Amino acid sequence: MPTTLTLGHSPDPDDAFMFYALAKNLIPTKGWKFEHILQDIQTLNERATRGELDISAVSIHAYAYIADQYALLPSGASMGDGYGPMLVAKTKLSRAEVARRRIAVPGTMTSAFLALQLWLEKPAKQINYVVVPFDRIFHAVTSGIAEVGLIIHEGQLTFENEGLICCEDLGAWWGRTEGGLPLPLGGNVIHKRHDAATRREISDILTASIRYSLEHRAEAVQHALQFARDMGQDLADKFVGMYVNHWTLDYGPYGRESIKRFLKLAHKRGLIPRKPELEFVE
Repeated sequence: MPTTLTLGHSPDPDDAFMFYALAKNLIPTKGWKFEHILQDIQTLNERATRGELDISAVSIHAYAYIADQYALLPSGASMGDGYGPMLVAKTKLSRAEVARRRIAVPGTMTSAFLALQLWLEKPAKQINYVVVPFDRIFHAVTSGIAEVGLIIHEGQLTFENEGLICCEDLGAWWGRTEGGLPLPLGGNVIHKRHDAATRREISDILTASIRYSLEHRAEAVQHALQFARDMGQDLADKFVGMYVNHWTLDYGPYGRESIKRFLKLAHKRGLIPRKPELEFVE
């Protein structure tokens, strides 16, 4: 009997692209089966703190809270290489002006929210924010629930369609301040209840799924389109390319260094309770 593992990821085109080969049984899985659980990243982060899923996409921010339970997989990274979560508003606002406005955010454990705190140089308790599902942030801003929106996922490519203006791209800001390093946003983790040999085997399978999609891009993007809200094929392909690329196959030394700096700076500023030791499945 095959052993089934729970695999949590977002209902977004980049994650759908990444796990296309697994979802369609296009690669060998050595007897393992995967139960795909599609939930927004904030929910996945919260579930990871409780150790509920075998494998999950999580925010790098959340890793500070789950490092005792989960190891990072070497593949599956979402890195903002010169781009990333954006602050948008109806008019152009400075950093000082953003700091005085109410901000709609997609979740307090997202890397976008941690990057916002680093950019504003303020802890969460000093920020006027409201948590809104990521796909309702545009509505929150246009309806006046909030004055600024912190957008993730495909909203980074479609905010102008809503008549909004980018006040800051936090991925670009991180790159400017950290010598061109990418902003670490998300990664895949596996629970430490599985022994080291199992972790390595599962890691190889997930990496093979990502590699398959990159090598069969057109069909994988076609599969991902079902999760592309208000995006045609060209825009979905562009979005996938932003977050499934060489960083996704392996963080590499620069990706790992960026995670270390991101969490070290967050800990130094008192934004996370501890600076976790990064434990990768090798």
